[in-house]
Amino acid sequence: MTKANGHAATSSTPPLSIHGQYLKDFSFENPNPLEAFGGDHQDKQPQINIDIQVKAEPVGEKTFEVVLHVRAEAKREKSQLFLTEISYAGIVSLGDEVPQEHYGPLLMIHCPALLFPFARHLIADATRNGGFPPLMMDPVDFARLYHEQQTQTEQPQTT
Repeated sequence: MTKANGHAATSSTPPLSIHGQYLKDFSFENPNPLEAFGGDHQDKQPQINIDIQVKAEPVGEKTFEVVLHVRAEAKREKSQLFLTEISYAGIVSLGDEVPQEHYGPLLMIHCPALLFPFARHLIADATRNGGFPPLMMDPVDFARLYHEQQTQTEQPQTT
């Protein structure tokens, strides 16, 4: 579409609109507080494992619920110190001009990048309130995660 002066018309609809974000599910477990805070191995660094998954489900025409799932677990030797899991979500709409081939990158890269700081903050508060130093997760490369997921989906499954 062009204007009378020959310049392209700009759309008034942004390519991505966030209607709301919310905490969908959250848990924190401190299964061995006596071991975690009073054990002989307190001076040893814990092993921390973090798993991040992103899912997007349609909830209307060009409207999606994007859910960022984060699972963080800390262990010292064989003893579990804490386990926290969060599902943090947002309801987003894509603009009319967004082509279908851009849906995946917008929903699976850009949306989780916008949600991540809020989930990170909640996890840091929960670990601190659980008696541990706050778990400050490093930034996540959601583009790499998306491309890895695409590669895994394209490869045939072997049994």
